[in-house]
Amino acid sequence: MKIKYDKQPFVQVKGFGQEHAREGYEDIIKKLKEKLLDINNKQKVLLIDMYPGVRVSEVKGNLIDDLNPSITYYTDDLIFEDNETVNNKIKDMITDDRVFGKMCLNSFSDFIVPSKLENLRKEIEKQSGLVIIYGVGVSLVCKGDVYVYADLARWEIQSRYRSSEMPNWKHDNFHDDVLVKFKIGYFFEWRMADRHKKENFKNFDYILDTNIKSSPKMITGEAFLEGLKQTAHRPFRVVPFFDPGVWGGQWMKQACDLDRNMENYAWCFDCVPEENSLLLRVGQTIIEIPSIDVVFTHPVELLGDKVHARFGTEFPIRFDLLDTMGGGNLSLQVHPLVEYAQDKFGIHYTQDESYYILDAKDKANVYLGIKTGTTKEKFFRDLEKAQEGSITFPIEEHINKVSAKKHDHFLIPAGTVHCSGKDTMVLEISATPYIFTFKLWDWERVGTDGNPRPINIEHGKSVVQFNRNTKWTMDNLVNRMENISESDGIKEERTGLHEREFIETRRHWFNKTVAHNTNGSVNVLNLVEGEEAIVKSTTDYFDPFIVHYAETFIIPASVGEYTVTPYGESKGKTIATIKAFVRI
Repeated sequence: MKIKYDKQPFVQVKGFGQEHAREGYEDIIKKLKEKLLDINNKQKVLLIDMYPGVRVSEVKGNLIDDLNPSITYYTDDLIFEDNETVNNKIKDMITDDRVFGKMCLNSFSDFIVPSKLENLRKEIEKQSGLVIIYGVGVSLVCKGDVYVYADLARWEIQSRYRSSEMPNWKHDNFHDDVLVKFKIGYFFEWRMADRHKKENFKNFDYILDTNIKSSPKMITGEAFLEGLKQTAHRPFRVVPFFDPGVWGGQWMKQACDLDRNMENYAWCFDCVPEENSLLLRVGQTIIEIPSIDVVFTHPVELLGDKVHARFGTEFPIRFDLLDTMGGGNLSLQVHPLVEYAQDKFGIHYTQDESYYILDAKDKANVYLGIKTGTTKEKFFRDLEKAQEGSITFPIEEHINKVSAKKHDHFLIPAGTVHCSGKDTMVLEISATPYIFTFKLWDWERVGTDGNPRPINIEHGKSVVQFNRNTKWTMDNLVNRMENISESDGIKEERTGLHEREFIETRRHWFNKTVAHNTNGSVNVLNLVEGEEAIVKSTTDYFDPFIVHYAETFIIPASVGEYTVTPYGESKGKTIATIKAFVRI
C-alpha cells in the first residue's frame, strides 16, 4: 500500500488572499507599522497578548524592539502578584500529587494586584508616541489601538516543558518533573488562558503564530475568524502529532511515514482538539493555531445544539492511535467513575473508551475486566506487593486475557481494568478527559525520562468494578457487533459503545457511495480499511474532501447530509469506516 497519510492537513480559507497574511518578523513589522500609521492619535497603544508558553524574549527582541516604541510594559512583571503569592493561592488546587490536580475556576484577573494595575494605567496615560504593552492578559490593562494575539499549540508548550526551556506561568520550575509541569498547565494556566482568549476573540486585529522558533506568521483577525467559521461548516482534520513511549511500536513508522531512526512511536494523537493544532491557509501562508479555537467560537455549528448543551465548549470525542506492534504491553489501568472524577478533580464527565483493533499480529491480546474468582483484597494486595518489588504482579490470575485480531472492538466503560497487549495497533475511541488514567501496574518499567512511572493504586481502589467478571466482560465488552442494515455493496454495523458510555460507534463496509447524516451531533470517523475515500456534500455545502487509510476526520454537526465513497486506488473495492457520535 502506497503511503498517503497526510501529516499536515490544512483548511484553505476562502475569500482571503495573501494581503491578509505575513511571514517572518520583517514582513510582520512592516504590516504593523502600516497599521499604526493609520492612527492619528498623539499616543498609539499596541497590545501584544501572549498565551503562556510564547517565547517572550524572542518576540521582544525581534518584533517589539524593532517597532521603536517610546516605552514598553511587560504585564507579567507589572500587574500580577509575585510567584510565591500565586503558588500559595493555588496550592490546594495543584495538590502534591505528581499527576492529578483540581480544575481551576480562576481567571487572570484573580491574580492582579489592583494598586499595580491602577499605577500602570496612570503611567500609560502620561506617555506619547508608540506604547507597547505585552505579556499575559494585556487587554486587562486597556483597550489599545491595535491588538495582536500571540498563540501556540498545546503540544508545542509541552515540548518546551520537556526541554526545560520554560517554566509554568508564575513559576520558576524550569527543571521540574515534566509531569508536574504538565499538571500545572492542564489544571491551572491553560484554563485561565483559554477563558481569557474566549473573551477576546472578536477583538483581535491580528493572530501571531509563534510555534516555530524565529519563524513567525501572522494573519488578520478577520481572516482568522472566517477560517474558524468555514472550518465549522466542512469536513476537516486536525494536525496529528506522534510521540514515543516505553511500550511503543513500529507500525506507524511505515503507515504514517515517520522517522525510521526513532526507536519507536507509541501514540498518534489524531483527534484531540484540546491538544492538536489546526492549519489555516490564507493565500499561500499556512498558520498553525490551536484547534480548540473552533470549539470556542462555533460550538453549536461544530458539536450540534444538544451536544453543546451537554458539554459546553468541550469537544467530547477523542480518537488516537496506540502502537504496540513490536513493542510492549500498555500499563494496566482504569479510568474513574463519573462521580469520582467530579468529586476529586472537578470535571463533569470521565474517560469512557474503547479499543478498535486496526491491526494485530498472531497471538495478540488485550487484558480486559476482572477474572472471575478474583477478590478486591487479593487483587490490590498483589498490586501493592508488585509495587514494592517483592513479586511480579500475576496479571493472568486477576485479569481476563482476550485474543485480539484486526477489526475487533473492545468496549471499556469507566471502572473497567484494561490494557492493550503487545503486537496490536489500536484505534482508541474515547471521551476526551484523557489525563484521568489510573495506572495500576506497569510491568516493572521506568519512563522514557528514566524515572518510575506514576502508579495510582489508591485511586484504583475507589473505582475498579469487581462485578465486571469474566462472563460479564465477554458478554458486554467483546465484539458487541449488531447488524443495522445490509444491501448491495453496503453493510452498516453497530459496534458499541457500552450502554454506560455516551458515544455510539457505527462501522460501514462499502464498495459504493454510503449516505450519512450527522443528525445533530458532530461525527468523527476513521478510514479503517482501504487506501482512500472521498467525502462529499449532497447539496454542495462543502468542497469534496479526500481521506486516506488510518486518518481521522471530523464532520461538524452543521454539515447534515454527506456521503463517503471509495476513491482513487480504492475505487470499486470494499473499504470500511468507523464513525463515532454522541447519543442524543
